[in-house]
Amino acid sequence: MPRINLLPWRAELRQKRKKEFMVALAGSLIVAVGVIYLSKLTVQGWTSAQQGRNEVLRTEIAALEKQIQEISNLETQRDRLRARLQVITQLQRSRPEVVHLFDELVNAIPEGVYLTGVTQQGTRIEIKGNAQSSTRVSALMRNIDDSEWLRAPGLEGVDFVTAGTERNAQFTVFAEQVPMASPDGEIAQGAPK
Repeated sequence: MPRINLLPWRAELRQKRKKEFMVALAGSLIVAVGVIYLSKLTVQGWTSAQQGRNEVLRTEIAALEKQIQEISNLETQRDRLRARLQVITQLQRSRPEVVHLFDELVNAIPEGVYLTGVTQQGTRIEIKGNAQSSTRVSALMRNIDDSEWLRAPGLEGVDFVTAGTERNAQFTVFAEQVPMASPDGEIAQGAPK
């Protein structure tokens, strides 16, 4: 028997297309969700890889900062050691100067002059003492001026003090010590030999 389609053929075609559309829509939705999921996994992989590289960089930077701090500490220690070595070298160079200074002071003091104190700051020497008269203080200053190891004598003041029957002159004289060696270790020009 022949088949007779009582349904309108257009409605059936519409239903068929609607089903095909729904299948295509569901398929494209599944594909879209898959693509989104795969792209999310890819981005997460990239992010975790970059975070791993960042962590490696952080640990290396921390190690380098520690090394820089150690180098800085070593440089500071080196500078302190150099300063100590320089002081020791300067003391070694100035050791003979002290001997010459005391020798010159002994030779420069005229009779009738007694020293009560000698202080030195750098090359400046302060000499305090008592003299029988102001002429003896003048003689001390002339002797200092004629000395090889002392120069530029200067008088701060002379005070006369009466002790019993004696009248003494208390004085303060300044002088400069002639350095034996320059700071770089060579014999200074004009220094006595």
